[in-house]
Amino acid sequence: MTTAAEPVSRTRQRQKTAPRRKSRDPRSSRLAVVFTGPFFVLFVLFLFWPVLSAFWTSLFDESLVGGSSWAALGNYSELLNDPDFWASMWHTALFTLLSVPPLVLLPLGLALLVTRVRRLQWLFRLAFFAPFVLPVSVVVLVWNWLYQPGFGLINSYLTSLGFAEVNWLGQPGVAMVSAVIVTVWWTFGFNFVLYLAGLQEVPRELYEAAAVDGATPGQQMRRITMPLLGSTIVLVTVLQVIASLKIFDQIYLLQLGGPGPENSTRPAIQYIYEAGFTQYRIGYASAMSFVFFLAVVAVTLLSTRLVRRVGTKTVVTE
Repeated sequence: MTTAAEPVSRTRQRQKTAPRRKSRDPRSSRLAVVFTGPFFVLFVLFLFWPVLSAFWTSLFDESLVGGSSWAALGNYSELLNDPDFWASMWHTALFTLLSVPPLVLLPLGLALLVTRVRRLQWLFRLAFFAPFVLPVSVVVLVWNWLYQPGFGLINSYLTSLGFAEVNWLGQPGVAMVSAVIVTVWWTFGFNFVLYLAGLQEVPRELYEAAAVDGATPGQQMRRITMPLLGSTIVLVTVLQVIASLKIFDQIYLLQLGGPGPENSTRPAIQYIYEAGFTQYRIGYASAMSFVFFLAVVAVTLLSTRLVRRVGTKTVVTE
């Protein structure tokens, strides 16, 4: 017959015999603070503080040449009724929609092909990554000559094949596509290297075991390569979305600082730059910068969730 005292004694014995958690070493905590401290200092100085400063400045009608007055939410109300700002936001979104798919899929396909090459693989890596190290001014200079009507290389090929010349930089609708082509050629090498690094982490033994079991190369790609490369695809997609939303250099230089034909290419950052450093309206430019910052954060979080959901669904269905 058991008594009520027995469970109590058993619990006491378990507490005595249970291993005690090791207390944290104060030296390891200090080392963690030492190593992470510089990052937090730089984070506060160059990201957190500028965001707060931009928001505070957006509450004033401040000019770059001097003079400041309290505006409260006046800059934001003006922003909501500014058609040029929303047009520039649409141009940024359009560039992102046109540039992200090829910059995510094209490097993936090339990386899958290069990993199957046994000889001179370094040559392909160098050839695909080399344009990424060029400065944007050099890239735009080269493509300006390629896009030129009359003597440009692309139009020369088109006329030799019997097609009409295309005004690549002066025609609405085509000018944005021209900027996307330049960006894809210039920056896809970075994503290509990321995919190669992810593919090298896939164990070769999995492919050998799948081949023994009779799996075809297509099945190996669907069942092994793509699921194990999912984290790399998410990383590349998120980084590319952020980079495309911050487009400025290529379009600004290709259009010689202008808004493009019929104001069809001016992105949000260029419009913010013009408001702050051409019209000298720092307060209004800060308001647009803060709204654009929130939009980039929202789109980044949304794209991350969407890509992860798509990745999990494909893994489950397979």
